[in-house]
Amino acid sequence: MKTQKVHAHLVDSVVEALNSIFIDGYYADKVIERSFKLHPKWGGRDRRFFAESVYEIVRWKRLLYFCIDQKEESLNSKTFKNLFAAWWVISHKELPEKMNFQGIHVDRILDRYQKSQSHTAVRESIPDWIYDLGKSQLGEQWERELSALNQKAPVVLRANTLLISRDELKERLSKEDVICRIEENAQDALVLIERKNVFATECFKKGFFEVQDASSQLVASFMKLQPGLRVIDACAGAGGKSLHIAALLKNKGKVISMDVEERKLLELKKRAARAKVDVIETKLIEGTKTIKRLEDSADRVLLDVPCSGLGVLKRNPDSKWKFTQEKYKTLLQIQKDILGHYSKMTKKGGYLVYSTCSLLPSENREQIDWFLGQNPLQWELEEQKEIYPSIFGYDGFFMARLKRL
Repeated sequence: MKTQKVHAHLVDSVVEALNSIFIDGYYADKVIERSFKLHPKWGGRDRRFFAESVYEIVRWKRLLYFCIDQKEESLNSKTFKNLFAAWWVISHKELPEKMNFQGIHVDRILDRYQKSQSHTAVRESIPDWIYDLGKSQLGEQWERELSALNQKAPVVLRANTLLISRDELKERLSKEDVICRIEENAQDALVLIERKNVFATECFKKGFFEVQDASSQLVASFMKLQPGLRVIDACAGAGGKSLHIAALLKNKGKVISMDVEERKLLELKKRAARAKVDVIETKLIEGTKTIKRLEDSADRVLLDVPCSGLGVLKRNPDSKWKFTQEKYKTLLQIQKDILGHYSKMTKKGGYLVYSTCSLLPSENREQIDWFLGQNPLQWELEEQKEIYPSIFGYDGFFMARLKRL
């Protein structure tokens, strides 16, 4: 086993974070962000150790509980410390003797880890109901995807081509000790070779890039955009795709970025200002009247609808523990409602793009089939894409482009 120095105060911080995630219900990324603010003296190594420990324990929660032979209902600081110990052991690292891990036996953990390999849902650390759901819809493909979704998510940047070319950005970042490689399958993407705090760079402050997964970057490219178009991003959130759309429009035309949450639109305004984007107008969705006023008004409409997020478990591993069967059923209806109502904002001859970060056909192809069945004379499917993590290496996505007749 490898020996790696572990500081007790960092392990304690990891345990505190697990309390916030598993007991208080906060999302891991927000907990990590808050912890960094609370500990400004942590260096790069400490921050990396803390963030990786939290994410990996959250990712492998079910497997780790199995390894320490405890029920997942056991939620307390002692159990969370033991989860850390199990993660450390199965990562082939030696437990520090001074840390006082009570009731932890390395041989027993390794033995149970071996036993876990014959139970797919335990081995891949996923709730039974999600495993069964994916298996019923994707068959053997699901197991390949689960394995891919348990890999660490790469950090991907999107060059803001309004201000800089991808090649020039790569060069400028290397001068700030951020080394990247070009991702050939996404036209503006750079992938970090080693994790760094990219938000501290001058390149970020000048608006030269956004952090955006390579699969997510394919959505705007799929929309058949050209300068001067009027585009509605109807589920914009904090606006990663809106900003990409504006760049592909070359800052000419109009992007109406809509959402039901005002705080997300305020964040988008800040991001747009940094990126020197001036074609985005934000609009809060306050009810059906907001949508009705925009009927037949857009050349392109993007519906990046709320979904299960099962394609992005690499970067949001805690969502699999917070997701429920009731939420899944509700989401399927929300997707139908958005497709049925928001699609009317597309002009005749214009394009509607429906996208999710899910792998499930029930949220993807089947929703498109349902919509076309409801509107056979008004719409036709031009193209759809399924992006699998096991093949592309990034997040799982679905996108369909439909033309309004």
